[in-house]
Amino acid sequence: MLSKAEVLALCRAEHGDPFAVLGVHGDGQGRLWLRTLQPGASAVSAIDAASGAEVTPLVQRRIGVLGGPSGFFEAALPEGCPPFKYRLRITGPDGTREIADPYAFPAILGDLDAWLLAEGSHLRPFERLGAHPCEIDGVRGASFAVWAPDARRVSVVGDFNAWDGRRHPMRLRRECGVWELFIPGVETGARYKYEIRAGNGRVLPLKADPYGFAAELRPSTASRVCAPPAVVKREDIGVGSRPDAPLSIYEVHLGSWRRGDDGGFLDWERLAATLIPYTADMGFTHLELLPVSEHPFDASWGYQPLGLYAPSARFGPPDGFRDFVAACHRAGLEVIVDWVPAHFPTDEHGLGRFDGDCLYEHADPREGRHQDWGTLIYNFGRREVFNYLVGNALFWIERYGVDGLRVDAVASMLYRDYSRPPGEWIANIHGGRENLEAVHFLRRVNEILGQECPGATTHAEESTAWPAVTRPPSTGGLGFNFKWNMGWMHDVLDYLRRDPIHRRYHHHQLTFGLLYAFSENFVLPLSHDEVVHGKGSLLGKMPGDDWQKFANLRALYGFMWAHPGKKLLFMGGEFAQRNEWNDATALDWKLLDFPPHAGVQALVRDLNRLYRATPALYELDFEARGFEWISANDPDNSVIAFLRRGRDASRALLCVCNFTPVARHDYRLGVPGPGRYGERLNTDSRYYGGSDVGNEFGCVYAQARHSHGREWSVALTLPPLATLLLEWEKPS
Repeated sequence: MLSKAEVLALCRAEHGDPFAVLGVHGDGQGRLWLRTLQPGASAVSAIDAASGAEVTPLVQRRIGVLGGPSGFFEAALPEGCPPFKYRLRITGPDGTREIADPYAFPAILGDLDAWLLAEGSHLRPFERLGAHPCEIDGVRGASFAVWAPDARRVSVVGDFNAWDGRRHPMRLRRECGVWELFIPGVETGARYKYEIRAGNGRVLPLKADPYGFAAELRPSTASRVCAPPAVVKREDIGVGSRPDAPLSIYEVHLGSWRRGDDGGFLDWERLAATLIPYTADMGFTHLELLPVSEHPFDASWGYQPLGLYAPSARFGPPDGFRDFVAACHRAGLEVIVDWVPAHFPTDEHGLGRFDGDCLYEHADPREGRHQDWGTLIYNFGRREVFNYLVGNALFWIERYGVDGLRVDAVASMLYRDYSRPPGEWIANIHGGRENLEAVHFLRRVNEILGQECPGATTHAEESTAWPAVTRPPSTGGLGFNFKWNMGWMHDVLDYLRRDPIHRRYHHHQLTFGLLYAFSENFVLPLSHDEVVHGKGSLLGKMPGDDWQKFANLRALYGFMWAHPGKKLLFMGGEFAQRNEWNDATALDWKLLDFPPHAGVQALVRDLNRLYRATPALYELDFEARGFEWISANDPDNSVIAFLRRGRDASRALLCVCNFTPVARHDYRLGVPGPGRYGERLNTDSRYYGGSDVGNEFGCVYAQARHSHGREWSVALTLPPLATLLLEWEKPS
């Protein structure tokens, strides 16, 4: 018989090695004992799984001062009883039921998996950790595995065991710090968490599964048993994200793009039916989604995720997201999802002090807590945490078919002193401010994605002068495919906020970006961060009366689409949303009933179509030979002009911007050669809500007249607050 001390430890959920005592075990006299803990049961017997015949009843041990029922049952199997597969017949308040004994099954992790998890080199840890519906020895159920190396005891609790931590304590694989258990009969959709007794004996608040593939809808916080999606096999992943391809991104917060009639979120099916055709019709090549990982707080927009492996239940089940991505691909759209490895929130059901000690985060708040956001910072130097995050990047691309990841808050990862005053940060081993572990992590993520998912892309939201963000790790770079050009965004928006009469003194803000435009593979972003928290909408930033505001915005879009770099526009910007973005309500779609707003929408649609049809606007985005200044030094008129070229050097597109509300006639500019220069787009067109000032017949012809250091020139009419795009047609 089991010792009283061990029986008490089991009944109090304090036993750290249940597989050593539960199930079938031999004793020193050569007998086999069967033991099980079934709180609330009045009788338990062992039955032959094959025949259904009872083998032996089990006896309940009485413990405590009054000798009350313990729920612990044991019995010696009949002498000479051969090895057999058994089930437990349990009688309790709700009647009699039969179950397979979880403690009769072998270990879940293989030796190789345990080894790779221990050294943090398992490419796909999600294939072993988390909850997986499966069948073992012909029995259906779910396997559970969770990393908690410093815990004294871990139990699976859920719908299937009355959330009782005594019923399903797990086996510790000491070689890798992972607790595991197969529970027969657990079905897909079952809610569960982990009950963890810390090393100091304290029972922690119930923890959601770090590798949970599905979760409850907030405010509930349990994980749900769900198989990870099968691998998405695609030959064309990332085709539209090559450096020489057009890339125009529509950035969307799914919870506020549109709302249902009841004011609630649209599900994946309705989003597929509305968002996808709209984005495709607008001519965008890519759809970028603010984080879709499960997160507890709506107003974080997903940037404080706790379920990195679970698409948010706000929009329906995980399969719905997979179907949504597939529908995007059928419509010719590629999908980028925002990914947040920089930090995680402190909610008690999450990763913070997961097994009682700092596990995923640093222990010292000087390197483990973001002062700006009140969140915790991953310990990139711990191999298991490193593995958790690298595996997650691979997971979204392989299992959901997304084409790229936009990595949020990269600057906060790169610098140990990010937003910290002196004395409140810890230097690296060389005494510097660089976070060497985070640098290694980012490089490794990009290397692995390049090896395992060729064509998948990563985009860095990085706002500092860190060098070589988009250069290969082999040459000292971070390995991203693209970097947001935050400097261009801030300079240009600051310029356009100013009254046109003052812009002559800030002309450099239009041109400065070209000094470094080819140092990285840049995306030009007008993102969600620029239209929230009191910053106003893009339209609201523009000075002047309503006519001037719309004209300024249209001129900005023309300049942006012609400028070297890929494009990104946050939702609502395409129809000149008046109010700043509010994540709690839908966009103001009724504005499209008014011509100025419909005109801006038509302009963005036409810009995308022109952009995709004109190689000069995208083929050489990241090479200096794809750009040529015509006029960068006319601050008095607030005019700039430049050429864009593709690989066919004989063709060029001339971009001319007039950032004053004054039409300029006979404005002479040098051009590359003789021929016709036809207007491909005029942001002042009446079709876009403009005053329709332009060049007669929509074109001009070059004259053999010297200007801007060139032998040929054209005399243009420049519309007020407008951008002209003219294509050079050489004479035959």
